Amino acid sequence: MLAKARKKPPERRDSNGTFNMQFAPDAGIMICGHGSRNQHAADEFAKLAKAMRARHPDVPVEYGYLEFCNPVIHSGLDKLREKGVKRILAVPGMLFAAGHAKNDIPSVLNAWAAKHRDVAVDYGRELGIDLKMLRAAGERVEMALEKAGNDIPRHETLLVVVGRGASDPDANSNVAKITRMLWEGMGFGWAETCYSGVTFPLVEPGLEHAARLGYRRIVVFPYFLFTGVLVKRIYSGVDAVAARHPDIEFIKADYLNDHPLVLDVLDERLSEIVEGNAVMNCQMCKYREQVLGFEKEVGAAQESHHHHVEGVGGRPENCPCEGDCDGSCRDETFCRQHGIEWTPVHSHDHSHDHDHDYEHSHHHHGHDHHDHGHHHAPYPHADHPLGPKSMESAAAKAAKR
Repeated sequence: MLAKARKKPPERRDSNGTFNMQFAPDAGIMICGHGSRNQHAADEFAKLAKAMRARHPDVPVEYGYLEFCNPVIHSGLDKLREKGVKRILAVPGMLFAAGHAKNDIPSVLNAWAAKHRDVAVDYGRELGIDLKMLRAAGERVEMALEKAGNDIPRHETLLVVVGRGASDPDANSNVAKITRMLWEGMGFGWAETCYSGVTFPLVEPGLEHAARLGYRRIVVFPYFLFTGVLVKRIYSGVDAVAARHPDIEFIKADYLNDHPLVLDVLDERLSEIVEGNAVMNCQMCKYREQVLGFEKEVGAAQESHHHHVEGVGGRPENCPCEGDCDGSCRDETFCRQHGIEWTPVHSHDHSHDHDHDYEHSHHHHGHDHHDHGHHHAPYPHADHPLGPKSMESAAAKAAKR
């Protein structure tokens, strides 16, 4: 007997293209982001929230960040409560479900809800693998190719998709799936996947490998929602590898940004909450199942470490970045040269025994974690020659130049 297919979401657009979805009169929307030191990234996320307000003018819409930006998430929740909202529909403005979507955001939401029991907070799933997201990605790549010209055949072009990179192998594998679907759907000669951080291969070793495959053109597509330190790092990596391979044409595609199809998927995630269908895929979750290489993380406590840098942001007056941060402020030598405060990368390899306001409770989507101390497991392949350690080495070399 064949398994039943998942029910296709109903089409919610009328003949004028307006998105039709019924919300309760006391409902409000909360869009949760990660945050960035780069002010342009924060501005683009705010633009996304404003676009959602335009789509739902009769529903209060707020947004907030985990770190490095204001407003923080609980400030947005407070605003919705002050407006009389009794049911908050919270969605992560994130592509895939890794630690931020599975742990950090639910932890912040749970802590806030525990203090404001007069308001219900329902959490939706990430944007995820979605055909609309794939179409948006394809359009960004096509735009880059059209701008570069069609003098090089598609079969002589290699596509490199760059993901964020996470300590969650399920999220990393989803980037590889996006790569394959773009590769096969658009007919590129070859395709590779690399990541901006945390896992491997990183951008430069990934592009060096791609350059050895003999293709005349390489299109690099950051599968990111917004600009920021990481996107700037990706484009800098492209420039570095291109300089070493002048015989290959390198093309930088734009990231997704507020593509209309991204907004459509956010609307679908909201509708899933309203209809009671917001179910996260836990089949490959390292916190529930023994994923190869990550077996020790089964049952890990749900917690957020972002309270350390919650609301920390803004550009120092004497910082030369002018709001377009590239992460140089994490280099102690750079900060000393420009007389600004050094803000080192927050380490996960420590114990959180200090007091703070957030309680740690369980995942909205049903993860039954066991509390074994406020500690973040180290990424098991941090010493991989194509991974995080090589990124630190590259940063150290750049600081010495």
